[in-house]
Amino acid sequence: MSMTATDSEHVLLDVRDLNVSFDSPDGVVEAVRNVSFKLDQGRTLGIVGESGSGKSVSTQSIVGLVQGARISGQARFDGRDLLMLAQPELRAIRGPGIAMIFQNPMSCLHPLYPVGWQIMEMIRAHQSVSRSQARLRAIELLGQVGIPRPDVRVDDYPHQYSGGMLQRAMIAMAIALNPRVLIADEPTTALDVTVQAQILRLLRHIQEQFGTAIIMITHDLGVVSEIADDVMVMYAGRAMEQASREALLRRPRHPYTQGLLRSRPQADSLGRALTSIPGQPPSLIAGARGCPFQPRCTQAISRCATDMPPLAVLAADGNDPHRSACWLTQAEDAP
Repeated sequence: MSMTATDSEHVLLDVRDLNVSFDSPDGVVEAVRNVSFKLDQGRTLGIVGESGSGKSVSTQSIVGLVQGARISGQARFDGRDLLMLAQPELRAIRGPGIAMIFQNPMSCLHPLYPVGWQIMEMIRAHQSVSRSQARLRAIELLGQVGIPRPDVRVDDYPHQYSGGMLQRAMIAMAIALNPRVLIADEPTTALDVTVQAQILRLLRHIQEQFGTAIIMITHDLGVVSEIADDVMVMYAGRAMEQASREALLRRPRHPYTQGLLRSRPQADSLGRALTSIPGQPPSLIAGARGCPFQPRCTQAISRCATDMPPLAVLAADGNDPHRSACWLTQAEDAP
């Protein structure tokens, strides 16, 4: 995302030309194709797109959580390329360096162990502390994320927590080691709007308190508008648009981003059918030509069917690096 020579020292994560592919009975699935982004200290990058757009795979692959994939490119964190590290080295980074909050905490928390015990074990896996010290830290963390009576609820099992409390417990586990980067993968999808707002406020508070950099993965541009500083819109494994939050919401340039914004529920839309983008996302089997959004795009030109446009900086936005992978918008900005 946006970066100048004067602030390059603030870049925590620098991903360049990331490609992730899988073998399947039908051919090679290109889940992520030539994706690049930067994450600065203390900022939030929102990665948005429909299901299957490559949002989760792009982030999970750089920390070694995608099995059976071919991965290429670079992902530099703290002076090291994560894609070149062995699993033991990545495990040492996961937690104190880069932590993750997953969409479904019930799939990540073991049902047979108390929530507090699981937080304690994660702490002790990375720090030389006694069990009593880890327990005190777990109680402190549960209190920080808003769990009531944390000294009591620390011994409760996952099934005794509500959905919102489980997500808070996952956040407590993720921030236990004060990570420099926090990847939140659809953390509010299954929550009602009230709890969703509470979780977003909690993440902002954590960022303000610790200077944590956050990657927020979501299909909801409403969440992006609440928390992100910069935004990357993905479709069919590619980055289609990158801009600051203000620029993207004020003047979206890619037809796909415009379609996502039109699909957002509005305050005056009660009782009316929501606007949707016609068609379905394409197959990710290797060999497709042209822009992957072309079959669903109402603004497509003939070149879209044969050539994939590069992710280019739009001249109309001057020094603000607003990028769009669209022949039409690039033609509009041509001198």
